[in-house]
Amino acid sequence: MSKIIRTEPGSILSKAVEYHGFVYLPGIVARDTKLDIKGQTADVLDQIDAMLELHGTDKTRLLQATIWVKDIAQRGAMNEIWAPWLPKDGAPVRACVQAEMAAPDVLVEIMITACK
Repeated sequence: MSKIIRTEPGSILSKAVEYHGFVYLPGIVARDTKLDIKGQTADVLDQIDAMLELHGTDKTRLLQATIWVKDIAQRGAMNEIWAPWLPKDGAPVRACVQAEMAAPDVLVEIMITACK
């Protein structure tokens, strides 16, 4: 049986779960929620890069992304940061929806699945 690796497991979630060559990241939000949506998106993507690197992979191995934005009208601004971050011809399948966020200052949350 393959080993399940949990990074910083907590009482309700882990920072990542690796299983059978797949890396699952939870919904990640910006550390500084005073930033605008572009700044928050850049911070989230930096966190994703770091967690993928910790698990021996990178954004060239993205499979799926789920993105929640507080205001769907801000999706274009978020995409201005998201699109250049993606590797050439390496976009994952993706959903992007408007959602009520867990905290009022959170403008974007991104969840990723990648492989090694």
